[in-house]
Amino acid sequence: MTPLRQHAVLRRVKDITLSATLSLALLNGAAMLQSCGSNNSDEAGERTETSFQKGVRTYITETAPGNFKITDEVQTGPGQAGAIVSYFDGHRDTLSVEAAKKLVETDQSTSTYFNNPNSYQAHHHNGLANALLWGSLGYMLGRSNSSQYRDDQRRYGAGVYANPGLYQRSTQVGENIRTSRVTRTVRPSGGRSGFFGGRSRSFSG
Repeated sequence: MTPLRQHAVLRRVKDITLSATLSLALLNGAAMLQSCGSNNSDEAGERTETSFQKGVRTYITETAPGNFKITDEVQTGPGQAGAIVSYFDGHRDTLSVEAAKKLVETDQSTSTYFNNPNSYQAHHHNGLANALLWGSLGYMLGRSNSSQYRDDQRRYGAGVYANPGLYQRSTQVGENIRTSRVTRTVRPSGGRSGFFGGRSRSFSG
């Protein structure tokens, strides 16, 4: 082989080696980016689910136009939880937990509690949403169960019941509901595979 041809062959081998090296580097980089993207997707896909092992059926009566009082509370299974509302004009309505939750989250007074608890006092009144929020059912609707808001429960809770005796009796019902709450952190099942796919962590209370 002549020196010129040999030089050309060597040069071509170097070009092929360099091209292969660059391709491997690009592929590795893409794999790393895909891995990072998958991890970030897993993190972003985490969600918290809350459920209750016990439920309550709350009976509410409109004693005067716009004035609602809790007249009874019965502990039930979570599937039977909700509110039965008797209105001043004589008609009756049944609210599921989902319907009651939507009401307290959208009513002007109770939505303030969720968005800015410190300014709730100025908006509190005797409407239906407040009776739902401060009765035992309120824990199932998203009311805080931390010690920071226990004073609010004492301040507003007693006022939504028809009489002090009912309030005292219902306090234990509310405590049973509060302590039956289970919170789980759920990871997306379509993310990581193996032992780490679809993991969840549960917390009670």
